[in-house]
Amino acid sequence: MTLPTLATQTFTITRADLVRYAAASGDHNPIHQDESVATSVGLPGVIAHGMYTMALAARAVQAWYPGAEVVSFGCKFTNPVVVPAEGGVELEVAGEVKPSGDGLTTVVLTVTCEGQKVLGMPRAVLREAGRA
Repeated sequence: MTLPTLATQTFTITRADLVRYAAASGDHNPIHQDESVATSVGLPGVIAHGMYTMALAARAVQAWYPGAEVVSFGCKFTNPVVVPAEGGVELEVAGEVKPSGDGLTTVVLTVTCEGQKVLGMPRAVLREAGRA
């Protein structure tokens, strides 16, 4: 059975975004801003905060279902999103709607960067506005 799909949304992540997210979240781990620190611990370069990546996926869900109540939202962080010093990197969020008879809508997400899944088992469970 093929699930109904939602239009893929693309978000560009830049190093400036990481600086702003660090300030907002209080997560100043240097792997998110300093190339030499990131590579010294075995990373391929500066990486986006996992929670920022998850927040962008949640932003996609909000755009698909404005006004819906989020009952649950979760994922696993499976691969880093490497953000280049110049320009940015694109994060793509796709969704499939899983039918439910209990008044809830489950959106199974696929979150990728450069063709690689970066979040494992991402899904949102929603109660659409006006539904009990």
